Amino acid sequence: MENFPFPPLELSLRLSLLLLLLQFHFPFSSSSLSCFMDITSLITVSFFPHVDRNMSEGKKLGNGLVEQDEDINKSLTEKVKWCIQSFFMTGIDPGQTPSLTWQRKLNREGTSLWQFRLHLKEIIHLAPVGYRLFRYIREESVKGRGAMINPFIRRRITDTHAIPLGGLGSGSIGRSYRGEFQRWQLFPRKCEDKPILANQFSVFVSRPNAEKYSTVLCAQSPETQREVESSGIGSWDWNLKGHSSTYHALYPRAWTIYDGEPDPELRIVCRQISPVIPHNYKESSYPVSVFTFTLHNSGKTDADVSLLFTWANSVGGLSEYSGNHINSRTKKKDGVHTVLLHHKTASGFPPVTYAIAAQEGNGVHVSDCPCFVISGNSQGISAKDMWLEIKEHGSFDRLKFADMSMPSEVGSSIGAAVSASVTVSSDSVRTVTFSLSWDCPEVNFCRGKTYHRRYTKFYGNLGDAAADIARDAILEHHHWESQIDAWQRPVLEDKRFPKWYPVTLFNELYYLNAGGTIWTDGSLPIQSLVSIGERGFCLDQCRSGDSVIYESHENDTANDILGRMTSRLDELRDSVASNSAFGVNLLQKGEENVGQFLYLEGVEYTMWNTYDVHFYSSFAIIMLFPKLELSIQRDFAAAVMMHDPSKMQLLDNGKWEARNVLGAVPHDIGVNDPWFEVNGYNLYNTDRWKDLNPKFVLQIYRDVVATGDMKFAKAVWPPVYLAIAYMDQFDRDGDGMIENDGFPDQTYDTWSVSGVSAYSGGLWVAALQAASALARVADEKDAEHYFWFKFQKAKRAYEKLWNGSYFNYDSSGGSSSSSIQADQLAGQWYI
Repeated sequence: MENFPFPPLELSLRLSLLLLLLQFHFPFSSSSLSCFMDITSLITVSFFPHVDRNMSEGKKLGNGLVEQDEDINKSLTEKVKWCIQSFFMTGIDPGQTPSLTWQRKLNREGTSLWQFRLHLKEIIHLAPVGYRLFRYIREESVKGRGAMINPFIRRRITDTHAIPLGGLGSGSIGRSYRGEFQRWQLFPRKCEDKPILANQFSVFVSRPNAEKYSTVLCAQSPETQREVESSGIGSWDWNLKGHSSTYHALYPRAWTIYDGEPDPELRIVCRQISPVIPHNYKESSYPVSVFTFTLHNSGKTDADVSLLFTWANSVGGLSEYSGNHINSRTKKKDGVHTVLLHHKTASGFPPVTYAIAAQEGNGVHVSDCPCFVISGNSQGISAKDMWLEIKEHGSFDRLKFADMSMPSEVGSSIGAAVSASVTVSSDSVRTVTFSLSWDCPEVNFCRGKTYHRRYTKFYGNLGDAAADIARDAILEHHHWESQIDAWQRPVLEDKRFPKWYPVTLFNELYYLNAGGTIWTDGSLPIQSLVSIGERGFCLDQCRSGDSVIYESHENDTANDILGRMTSRLDELRDSVASNSAFGVNLLQKGEENVGQFLYLEGVEYTMWNTYDVHFYSSFAIIMLFPKLELSIQRDFAAAVMMHDPSKMQLLDNGKWEARNVLGAVPHDIGVNDPWFEVNGYNLYNTDRWKDLNPKFVLQIYRDVVATGDMKFAKAVWPPVYLAIAYMDQFDRDGDGMIENDGFPDQTYDTWSVSGVSAYSGGLWVAALQAASALARVADEKDAEHYFWFKFQKAKRAYEKLWNGSYFNYDSSGGSSSSSIQADQLAGQWYI
């Protein structure tokens, strides 16, 4: 101590002075101020225990110092660490909403949504298509496959959807603004809309004057109220009315403010955050969300507050009742308590492990209930008794649990709970942090191919990472919030925009998570031996043409069998990769493989990366995650070079057509077997569509301009050239302009077009100009001049549609030819 520059008391005074100076320059929230005061006192106590008269009496040592109890020192260390993290990591108050958000009162009555109905005339007209669609759905179901659309399934319709949980492509769990966890999308093309009502945050408050309050932090609708009353959680206190509580959304964050509910003198703010961070290709892939509760006690007495996080062992729907699910607790690490819920999925879906966690420290005490029975006959404490325990005692410390539960019984539902308790002094603020993560490393498609998700590059693919992800999220989410705030704040403060505009811009990005998105690690799929392409698997010998690739005469040894299997699998993997839309093959030396990204056109319209729609949505991706956009474009560039002669029946006319033709940009990257069986859309023959190839060229050029990536430009130049050449067949009069063929041969697939059209024609003219510019970038001089010549020629033909005010719909002279199409300038706008 002699070498320390200041005496103990002087150090404490200097730290206090530093606090005042910092407070003057950087006005902190009351929670941050309290935390900094804790740091000041803790440093003094930790280095100079004899100064603090409130320290526990310890054993005096010969040098005059006091030997402190190990547990006290440990708690001090954790408290200092917690304070430093929560204060220095970010200057953002989790209890403060941004200046602009989308808002809803929790007691708002939902609007009855109108469902689409067909008139009798339309039904008669569409009857042949409907019959073929019904037959197609049935045939695909028999094969264990899904159809691109199934209008015969009724879905739960609600307007209460809010900000979903998780990063990109790692599965999605939705939320309602009332507080429910709903719309489960953890597996490809599978969406369970119904909420799991046992998944809740709850609060318990007690004060010295015997005032007590308790409620689930969810405003019930009449529908959920009926379900709650008939289940094991009906004994919980569902007292929240929601009239004084407001939900705020600004993706990827959300805030729910419980203003005097349930305790009139306690303001509770729950901030939800997921790691969706522009230009971040690591944390943005994590399957996790963090919930920070800010508790402000405006009363004259202290408030003992317990927050409870309950979670059912379910992946949505009726899965919680399928049985053999197990819960377990893990050891506390870095002050974070975690409970795991291991879900053994059925129907060929991979297992999922959840982690619910809470951080201990700075007066926050965490306890857990690793297993309680929601309904059924499984062993364990009931949901009712679990609730009564926390309500009466504020923690689970009195209860004794095994570290791992018994497997749940079929027909039973089990859950787990984590509680965090803290005393909030009068006129003070405290914070409590929880996290939820899930680990489902595998993505399985019905053709036997299995991929690993992007986040497995950082946490492994063994399915044992949920606890680590949950803990890291609690420790690191301050960094996420700083980056998200730096991204959003300039847009929110830009006075050129009306207030609704920036809010809508950010919130519509929810689809990057909730659009059924999948983000792989970029590796080739792992395939089952029974479903590799359409070819058989032979252990004795594998032939390509007449030449023997591998043959062995050693019999009946394990090494021989494994060796031949490995040889054959290596050969098949190379073969499969070369005959697919696997764009990673176009990566150049030194380019990073960030994986491959899939998103659905809609949860009801389940085609991956629908390209005519991507033409519009891709602006958000190229601006925020440009490497993902280039990855998607490489996939389509590879698809242009791919030929799949297998036949599919069209719903429009019943004809059989090739699935994908060399040179044609596919409508989508697939339905049941993405990248390998492209073009899941079968209403019309999209090889004859007029907008897909021009849209491909335009997007490639835009992405090169946006990123300046010359390696990408040169790698995709051959598919671009081929895509333009393919379209020449539709210029039937040699005037340089393509003609539409009298059916809906573009993205507006209920509108027929004939001859030269404003929409497709404009895209074609713009694509020729873009191709010329791209040829210049790729150092293809002859192609540059050739496409420029074609551009000038097509432009003259296109201008004939101009009627003095706008471009006519098409040149057919029909009843709709002089109509004006709102999207007629899509091509010009791109250029």
